[in-house]
Amino acid sequence: MAAKLSITDIDAQIEKLRERRKTLIVKSAERFARAATKAGLAEMEIADEEIDHIFAEIALRFRKTHSKEASGKAHSPRGQPDRRAGAASEVSHDG
Repeated sequence: MAAKLSITDIDAQIEKLRERRKTLIVKSAERFARAATKAGLAEMEIADEEIDHIFAEIALRFRKTHSKEASGKAHSPRGQPDRRAGAASEVSHDG
């Protein structure tokens, strides 16, 4: 049987979880910043509202892909170009 935790123990656990959450948020932000820089987006002047809209579209796209994967339909693995008819082609950002 687990020992009863004191309020101090619980507060310490909460603080550890807050720090872990903060670290995960920073790592996620760095990941997206690297992707945006690599794609050439960092140099473009894009309004925050448009960036929000673009990321919402991306999230919707991956949610749809995720739901197709869950239902067992075919999909293109991440990192692999989608070669199905009508799929968007890769665009060079070498400007």
